[in-house]
Amino acid sequence: MPDTALHPDVRIGHVHLRVADLDRALAFYHGVLGFEITQRMGNSAAFLSAGGYHHHIGINTWESLGGQPPPPGSTGLYHLAILYPTRAELGNALQRLIHAKIQLDGAADHGVSEALYLRDPDNNGVELYWDRPRSDWPHEASGSIAMFTRPLDLHALLAAAKQANGE
Repeated sequence: MPDTALHPDVRIGHVHLRVADLDRALAFYHGVLGFEITQRMGNSAAFLSAGGYHHHIGINTWESLGGQPPPPGSTGLYHLAILYPTRAELGNALQRLIHAKIQLDGAADHGVSEALYLRDPDNNGVELYWDRPRSDWPHEASGSIAMFTRPLDLHALLAAAKQANGE
């Protein structure tokens, strides 16, 4: 029988979202979150990335122009997650959200990570997070990971960003 374990370097590469209004979605993902537009296909699609990658996020109106989000209680995307390299960068993202007056749905310390939860203009769930170093992750006595959900101190997160930015 072949080994069914997934290679440890496998990663989820990108997300592609149906949106109702391309410009509105670009105002959020590019204007607020800061992803660069790597390609735009008229008024029907765009691709965005960080660091020059071909795309981390694709957005299109091919089947959704003027559409409505799925109703509560239906299946679909719970949220997409955007991983920031450091706590300070997550704090910078929080500053951008505050500046843009984007409401948070929640914020949590999960032991392994710290996360901000919000909605994009099409009501898709978005998680912005950073991972703590693996050596700092909480574990059960058995060795398994012991994630939890506790309140995240947003003031401390903003302070980490200010300190890293020399403010």
